[in-house]
Amino acid sequence: AVHLDHGDEETCYDCIASGFYSSVMIDASHESFEQNAAITKRVVDRAHAKGISVEAELGMLGGVEEDIKVDEGNACLTNPEEAVEFIKQTKCDSLAAAIGTSHGAYKFKGQQSLHFEVIEGIRDNVKKAGLPPTPIVMHGSSSVPKSEVERINAAGGKLDPSARGVNEEEYLPAAKLGVTKVNIDTDGRLVWTRVHREFFRDHPEQFDFRPPGKIFVEEYANFIAHKNEKLGSAGKLDEVRASL
Repeated sequence: AVHLDHGDEETCYDCIASGFYSSVMIDASHESFEQNAAITKRVVDRAHAKGISVEAELGMLGGVEEDIKVDEGNACLTNPEEAVEFIKQTKCDSLAAAIGTSHGAYKFKGQQSLHFEVIEGIRDNVKKAGLPPTPIVMHGSSSVPKSEVERINAAGGKLDPSARGVNEEEYLPAAKLGVTKVNIDTDGRLVWTRVHREFFRDHPEQFDFRPPGKIFVEEYANFIAHKNEKLGSAGKLDEVRASL
């Protein structure tokens, strides 16, 4: 599977035409509801004609992703009733909902957590409308482990020690409410940064990127295994194979 993340309309069209992509994400969430729906519908029509699935976004996440910055004041939660109308109009295959997460390493302050009522509201309203269940996507869902931040800083990094992400214990409850895709890119970047900073700190005579690269591959595999456990998706390969 090859997926385009956070694409504008023209980029989506280019990816659809390329023949390399199995799915695209059209992100017009910064537009009005009407404009977002219209743009998304055009992308869906063109993608579905080639058997390509489409992820759309409704509501706006804070933070920075793909050079797009949204400050906290402009970020807004997805309205469950609008979400159903959006799904009806666009026929998107999955919906990235704004449920309190944000892109990057600095997601939460204090005791904030996911807005489960938004996920539940979308699920319930979709069911009431007689629509098939729509997979919900959680962007900006990295947990930003304190241990990773501390190790990076001990090896010369200057990350804000107050950086805080999504509580991993909230992954499974979200999945049970209909979240089927969870984006955790920041956590992967932290693993990469920690491995390479520690390696070159401990081996200052080295300049070859391949040795730490091998360590990173092992560490990243452990990281993915851990996330699968927390998401409740570990040990289900046989079920997936049987469903194909």
